[in-house]
Amino acid sequence: MTPARDTSSPVVLLRHAPLSRFLVARIGSITAQQMLMLAISWHMYDMTSSAWDLGLVGLCQFVPGLATTLIAGHCADRLHRGRMVAACLALQAVAATLLSISTATHSVTRDALLALSLVLGAIRPFQMAGQQALLPMLVPPKLLARSMALSTVVQQISIIAGPALGGILFAVSVVTVYLTSAALFCISAVMYAFVRYDFTPPPREPVTADSILAGLRFIWSNPLLLGAISLDLFAVLFGGATALLPVYARQVLHVGPQGLGLLRSAPAVGALCVGVFLSRRSIVSRVGKKLLIAVAVYGVSIVAFGLSQWFSVSLLLLAISGGADTISVIVRQTLIQLETPDRMRGRVAAVNTLFIGASNQLGEFESGVTATGLGVIGSVVLGGFATVLVSVAWSRLFKPLATRDALH
Repeated sequence: MTPARDTSSPVVLLRHAPLSRFLVARIGSITAQQMLMLAISWHMYDMTSSAWDLGLVGLCQFVPGLATTLIAGHCADRLHRGRMVAACLALQAVAATLLSISTATHSVTRDALLALSLVLGAIRPFQMAGQQALLPMLVPPKLLARSMALSTVVQQISIIAGPALGGILFAVSVVTVYLTSAALFCISAVMYAFVRYDFTPPPREPVTADSILAGLRFIWSNPLLLGAISLDLFAVLFGGATALLPVYARQVLHVGPQGLGLLRSAPAVGALCVGVFLSRRSIVSRVGKKLLIAVAVYGVSIVAFGLSQWFSVSLLLLAISGGADTISVIVRQTLIQLETPDRMRGRVAAVNTLFIGASNQLGEFESGVTATGLGVIGSVVLGGFATVLVSVAWSRLFKPLATRDALH
């Protein structure tokens, strides 16, 4: 028998003070991050006109995470998660301020942008591990799927607002973009620091390789979680086109930084629509099959975007890709949280963060490399086809995921 759908209003969730504070802080921090990354990518391309350098920005954000992600997970299971996230946001505010000063004094260089990308890449695993492990502590398990969808809605609103606002502020100056993002980081840091939940410091124990690697072992021993997390890694690794959007904006679609802001925001528009729907009506049956179909739709939309020569059509296709990706994100993240005990959530979230980082930042580097050899259109089209093939392959390789019916 198919479980009854929970159709109660998301407004009920927003009345829960800790969750509301978490969501508002999440809006500010993600908006700031989107503005900062838009500014860095356009700033880099404006200085060098090189797709290779755009790829290097992604690589520089990914590599430090390899060294810090597992440690970040251990910290998320030992420390107050809200304060841990607040500290990460404060450090990013410092980085944005340094960028504004160096830009205003005309001392910013290609190497400086890459160096600060390394710093941001080292900080972000701590923030993501803390955020992912924090949300399940704020709501009861039966509301987690809808809370996850609501969190995704908030995230997509920020992803829409961040690049759009960044594009507008770019008309003033890139310094204005950097300073605004620094201010938003500071506000969000204060709010995260005051998120309240039942926190009891765990007993002290030595930090060992065994404790740090516990999350990786837990995922490796669970085929469902391994399949879900690795699906995102390979699908977005091949199908991500974000790093090449500045090239599309200038050379293919012939729009400026404002057009780039809209292109960066378009996937979030589709994600927002799907997230609002899923915050009202959760996916309750055949979740594994729907997850794999969503990934395939994402790949097809990326192929079509790669071939499009029209700005409006490109925006629509990116919106479709964002909607499909949101289904994947909500299903995967909810499965991960429900299948993981709280004492392990930080370390499992850290491994998930590593996979997300690989799919995004390393995917940006892959896009830059393939664009250098195949051209920007060839790179995007080939990546989209590869994503579809990944979806088909995972339906055969990870049967527990493909045949999973309910989230719980």
